Amino acid sequence: MTDSEPLLQVTDLTTHFFTEDGVVRSVDGVSFDVNKGEVLGLVGESGSGKSVTALSMLRLIPSPPGRIVAGEIRFDGRDLLALTEDEMRELRGNEIAMIFQEPMTSLNPVLTIGRQVAEPLEVHQNLPVKHALARAVELLGEVNIADPAIRAQAYPHEFSGGMRQRAMIAMGMGCDPMLMIADEPTTALDVTVQTQLLDLLQDLTRDSDMALILITHNLGVVARYADRVNVMYAGKIVEKGPADAIYDAPRHPYTIGLMASVPQLDQDLKQRLVPIKGQPPDMSNLPSGCAFHPRCPYATDQCRSETPVLESVGQGHEAACWVDVRV
Repeated sequence: MTDSEPLLQVTDLTTHFFTEDGVVRSVDGVSFDVNKGEVLGLVGESGSGKSVTALSMLRLIPSPPGRIVAGEIRFDGRDLLALTEDEMRELRGNEIAMIFQEPMTSLNPVLTIGRQVAEPLEVHQNLPVKHALARAVELLGEVNIADPAIRAQAYPHEFSGGMRQRAMIAMGMGCDPMLMIADEPTTALDVTVQTQLLDLLQDLTRDSDMALILITHNLGVVARYADRVNVMYAGKIVEKGPADAIYDAPRHPYTIGLMASVPQLDQDLKQRLVPIKGQPPDMSNLPSGCAFHPRCPYATDQCRSETPVLESVGQGHEAACWVDVRV
């Protein structure tokens, strides 16, 4: 990989789940890239394909019923879909780390926190157990866990939600990965803890030149932390571009709807939030044309019959919409 190439390049990634009820097109032709030291926000409602995109990049899709049916994933110059399972196992947790959505189900309840943070160091860096455990204590301190030597001996159920997520971050950072994927890292945490964790991730990204993919449904989060944003709906990216451009001038009705549903500090206290009408589509039976058209106030006959593709609407800013929507 040359210095001018992105660290991660995803091209036409397509991941389907083959079920008794039909083919679920969870990820349908997704393309994007991530540069070193960059924070990329991946935004959308539950079921939009965000997490499946991340799991596809790590080749963690359960098969059956899931399968990556098309596309290319290039990381640091290598085609991840062409690597053997042993090569992928060496890469996971070492060069690409992932913070999963629910740390209580990701952490082993019968092993101490320190032991779990130390394990990647033993596997990928061949550190002796004693040295790995010592480094685990250092890592817990680096993610601002008080009394790390004592807390390293605790079990996951003895940690709060925020502390468990900090432990997951420590585990991910242990091998100095080039890319971190954080899948809804602040779910079910109070606002203060959310901010602390996201500030921590941002600082780690800047200090180590690590790339970060931040998966969330919260547009307020990506507004503060992301450099660029990809908005996903029904397995596709419907809008992408610099965070400032998307917030200043969103061009897809779905993005506009997401922003209208987020409270603003400067809005009238009596002003009601505007939800997006309807429900996300059935991924095994998507509507014709643009998948968002049944919920879209701007939908035309063309929207109902033809699927739009991403087109430039500004410098580095693209949207997949037949209607020229401006707010």
